[in-house]
Amino acid sequence: MTWPGVLDRIAGERDDPPTGPEGPGARYERRPERERGLKNYEEGLRNGFRPRHLQTGEGELEIQIPQARHTTVPFVSKLFPKWHCKRLFRTDPLKTLVIGGFVRGLSMRDIESLCEEAGVGKLSRSTVARICAELHERFEAFKQRSLYDTDLVVLFLDAIYLAVRPSGPKEGVICAWGIDQNGRRQLVSVQLGSRESKEDWLELGRDLTARGLGAPRLVIADGAPGLISAVGELWPRADRQHCCVHRLRNLVAKLPKSEHDRVRFNYWAALTDATSVKDGKLRLKVLISELEHRGYEAAARCLAEDLDALVVHLRYPLRHRERWRSTNLLERSLGEVRRRTKVMGRFPGESSCLSLVFAVLDLFIAHASNGATFTELDRQHLYRIKYRQADPNTLDEEVTAA
Repeated sequence: MTWPGVLDRIAGERDDPPTGPEGPGARYERRPERERGLKNYEEGLRNGFRPRHLQTGEGELEIQIPQARHTTVPFVSKLFPKWHCKRLFRTDPLKTLVIGGFVRGLSMRDIESLCEEAGVGKLSRSTVARICAELHERFEAFKQRSLYDTDLVVLFLDAIYLAVRPSGPKEGVICAWGIDQNGRRQLVSVQLGSRESKEDWLELGRDLTARGLGAPRLVIADGAPGLISAVGELWPRADRQHCCVHRLRNLVAKLPKSEHDRVRFNYWAALTDATSVKDGKLRLKVLISELEHRGYEAAARCLAEDLDALVVHLRYPLRHRERWRSTNLLERSLGEVRRRTKVMGRFPGESSCLSLVFAVLDLFIAHASNGATFTELDRQHLYRIKYRQADPNTLDEEVTAA
């Protein structure tokens, strides 16, 4: 509703007699003195208006609130709660504007200056802080929401380390989001996971299960030992994809700088050109043999470790493989979190930290339009993977041929 429309409704409350069981205008109609009697103290008399200021996203407005006298029941506007009549009040669009600026990285002082320069009225930093407390309420509702209707094809797991408290080391905030069977992105969990241990990830997974989330087809995560162990315990029948980007970082860290470009090129070529899980493993084993022949045994062992999990994405539809072979989609969103938390320095506590992380991820994940598009062939392929009705290599060959 536009603000001219709001003001029209307020005017209607002043001038249009309401209808009810006692007839038109039963409560507010003007009556002759002889009819008033004791009802004066139940229904009262109109007694003019009082001005009040309304802060909106379009600026500050002055409105007239009706008054009544000789009544035990005060007049209450249908548009604004009773307590609003006693002080300046603000609209939801303005709250959205403030919260949006906060999530996008503006400091409290920046938001205060922006509102004043835009002509929407003066907002103190304490007022902005109270408005942003709404983030906490939204986050609490997010943590309790049911996931029974959420069927994830892919689940991404990763963490970011932030200065959660006024003092002490940074702590991990572990996050989970996925793509459902309709191709939509779904943010499902944000919680504190101090050191990203197995117990931290188990707690996240058990919470998702308790809220009704079924096992995803594919779980994509880095190579943290606690995370690997937790995924195997939580979703034993789900495929686990070791993030290819994390593995490459570990690999080049064990090589001299002169070898980085060559090995990086061969690594991605092996994964991109592979037509099946079997072919992908064969190509990577050739690269492992080459590293051993050149005397880079540590790098060769790094690449050979958890090799099966490195090529799991090759079982899935061809057009989604590059996006599902790493946690890059989640890491980009976590990069936005890192950029926006720079202005915060240290958080006053875990509640404010988790609320902000949730708000940023909700903005850049849940509301993103670039999810996934599944064709009928993709859906059939995913169905066979889910119920293990075909050989993995055969599935890859069918999709590649298509």
